[in-house]
Formats: sequence, structure tokens, C-alpha cells
Amino acid sequence: MSLSSAINTAQTIFNNTAAQTALVSKNIQNVSNADYSRRMAMLGTSGNGAQIVSIQRAQNDALMKQHSLSISQASAQDALLTGLEAVKSALGGNGYETSPSNYLKSFRDSLQTYAATPGNTSIAATTVSSAADLAKSLNKTSAAVQEVRYDADKEIDASVKKLNGLLAEFEKANGAVQGATASGADASDALDQRDKLLRQISEVVGISTVTRANNDTVIYTSDGTVLFENTARSVTFQATPGFGATTAGNAIYVDGVALKAGKGADTSGEGKLASLLQLRDETAPKFQSQLDEIARGLVTLFQENTTPATTAKPGLFTWAGSTVPAAGTTVPGMAASLTINPLAATDPTLIRDGGFNGPGYKSNTTGSSGYTALIDGFVTSLGTSMSFDPSTGLDGSSSILDFSASSIGWLEELRSGASTANDNKMAMLSRTQDALSNVTGVSLDEELSQLLDLEQSYKASAKLVSTVDAMMTALLQAVR
Repeated sequence: MSLSSAINTAQTIFNNTAAQTALVSKNIQNVSNADYSRRMAMLGTSGNGAQIVSIQRAQNDALMKQHSLSISQASAQDALLTGLEAVKSALGGNGYETSPSNYLKSFRDSLQTYAATPGNTSIAATTVSSAADLAKSLNKTSAAVQEVRYDADKEIDASVKKLNGLLAEFEKANGAVQGATASGADASDALDQRDKLLRQISEVVGISTVTRANNDTVIYTSDGTVLFENTARSVTFQATPGFGATTAGNAIYVDGVALKAGKGADTSGEGKLASLLQLRDETAPKFQSQLDEIARGLVTLFQENTTPATTAKPGLFTWAGSTVPAAGTTVPGMAASLTINPLAATDPTLIRDGGFNGPGYKSNTTGSSGYTALIDGFVTSLGTSMSFDPSTGLDGSSSILDFSASSIGWLEELRSGASTANDNKMAMLSRTQDALSNVTGVSLDEELSQLLDLEQSYKASAKLVSTVDAMMTALLQAVR
């Protein structure tokens, strides 16, 4: 090797070492950055030895797609569980202490106590108070359910706006990747930004991606609707200002196609939008229908229809419609307007005697203070099977006590299943995140070890330069 070749080789090594050291330093700087993928210098050989050919970015497309899927599934499950926990909290928490089912049992106990001492007006007033508590429980629970729906609708609106913003950013990042790829420049930073946006998008809506020529990426929803191709597709949604039992929320449209809601406690939805739709349009309305059926059952069981009257009318319990609804058919929103008859507050003995709707509806025609037939009938009817709307998801024929207990059981089973699924999906997300990090993340130990290798390479190059310098000095001295 000539002295000039040795100098050129040493210069190449210095250049390589400087570039590699800068790359390792950048890796170490981003060791805690979850959105950063490790950079690696790819070396090739030339007449002057090894030299850096390109900078490559660590990646694994299969793991990246699995990670995005895990993010979507975990985000959807968490949104569903959060809504169910809100309903549970409104019902008193773990013991469901303030649920209509508990208040119904307390009311039944009050009736039994009153039946034992029908002449005691204090107990009659307590029974009326217990009935009022039951009605208020249905009112408050119904309001809480609609509040959950309203909150879900607001979150949908915010998430859609966020999604549109992310898609606009993705369009810029995708253009930067394509431009760098076309020019042969390092696209690593642009790819990091694009992958970061994909993960953020997958939290909002389930996605799948296809990478085309020139590193161009197309995004589809999990339903197969185009979300991004060259330009961002429009995602539209109209928020609803308030919710009642008869209010239907608006759909979410992706490029004109309605987004589907998730199904089940272990939701099939991907991304929070799908589970928010499920909560707003399916889960909460079904529980609302169960509350409405409990309210209808109370009006039906405590109706008055006594000879010589021929038309059944609400008795102790009444509602906005002021009628006795047809059997086995849900009346939407009935739980929200259920109340006790105002006359019960002024004359609580009407529970014993009847006559909320006038003398023609009175059962205790003799005015006896020991009359218990009507109260006994109420107590019996609370445990007797009646028809309920099967669309509520519960037994179509059961006692109102069993139906109300089954409603809480249905909610708790759904919440418990959602909680278990949430744990599983979060664990899967953690595992896929760790697997992806092991492939693309920065290992501080590896980078420090590489720095030591680069230090040795630098020392060898410096030694080569020192040797060449000594040889050149000796040569010059010999010539002189």
C-alpha cells in the first residue's frame, strides 16, 4: 500500500467513524422516544476501504400492523368499559345501592309492614315515601343513562375532529416520505412521523394500510372504506345537543359511508369511535328500555279499575302519559317521567283504600281501618309473573322484582365481561408494543458498545496516520 493510499484509507475511516458516531448519538438521544426507530449505517467497500452506503431505519411491517390493531382494539374496549363504569357509578357503585332494584325491594318491604298495621298512618306515609324514592331512582337512573349517551356523542364529535386533523397531518408526512424516497434522501424522520400518526389514527378508528410504489401509503378503515389515498377523505359527524329516550344519535360517515358500531361486551369494534357508537346507540338504549319496562310494570300493577268504573287508570304510580300502557310493550322514556300520584302525599291511606281516581275506584268501600286486601294484592303482584317486552334482552315473562334484579345482573355481566376483555386487550397491546420495541427501539447497551467499537476504529485510524507521518518524516530526512 502506498503512503497516499494509506492516507486516503485513514481519511475514509475518519469520515465513517464521524458519521457513525453522529448516528449512534442520535439513537442514544432518542432512547426514551417511543415514536423513534433505530438508525443503522450500512457500509460498502470501495478502493479506499469501507464507506457508508446508506442509512437504514429499523422496521418490521408485520409487527407494526399488529401493534396498530392492538391499539385499536384496546382503545375501543377502554371506551366501552368507561361508559359502563359511569352507569354503574350512577347506580351506587359496586353494590348498586341506589339501583331501582334495591328501591323496589325496600318498597315491597314497606308494603308488607303497612299490611301488618293498616291503621297506622305513619307507616302509610313511610310507604308513600318509599314509593317516591323508587320513582326518583328510576328518574335519576334514566337521566344518568342519557347523560352517558350525551357524553359519548360529545366524545365522538371531538374524536372525529381529531381524526380529520390527524389525516391532514398524515397527508403532509406521506408527501415528505414520497419526496425523500424519490430523491434518494434519508426518509427516516418522515417515516417516524408517519408511523406515529398511524398509531394515533388507530386509536380513533380501526385501520389497515397498503404501501405502494415510492413508499406511498393508503389507509382503509377496518370495514374497508378508504380513509386516505393521495388525499385525506372527509370524516363527517353532526353532534346532538341533548338526549332523551327517543333521541337517535347521528351516524359517522367516512367518505360518505356510515361507520359500524361494535358488538358485545368483548367489543368487536376497533378504535374508540366504534365502541362509542355501540355505547350510545345500543348498550345504553337497551338498559334504558329495561328501566322503562320497570316503570310500565309499576303503573300496570298499581292501576285502578274497580267497579263501577270501567276504564283502567294509573293509581299510586303515574307518568306523563297518564294512561295504563299496553302489556308487554316498552314505552320509551317512561322511566324519566314516572312519579307518584300527588294525592298520595296528602292522603297516604289511599294506598290501602284505593280511590286515587275518585270514589268509583275505591276498593275499601266500608272505610275499615283494618282493610288489607288491596295492599296484600300489591305485595302478591310484585312477585307474580307479568309480560315484558323481549326486546329489552331480558325474560319476557317474570315478576317485576325478578325483572329489575335481572336488569342489574345484565348490566353487571356486561360490565364484568368488558372489564375482563379490557385487561386482555391491554395485555396484548403491551406485548406487541414490547415486541415492536425490541425490533425497532434503541438499546442503550448496544449503542454504548458500538461507541466503544467506533472509539477503537478511531484509534486505529489515528495510529495509521501517525505511522504514515513517521514514514514520511524518515523519507524526507533520507532525501536530505
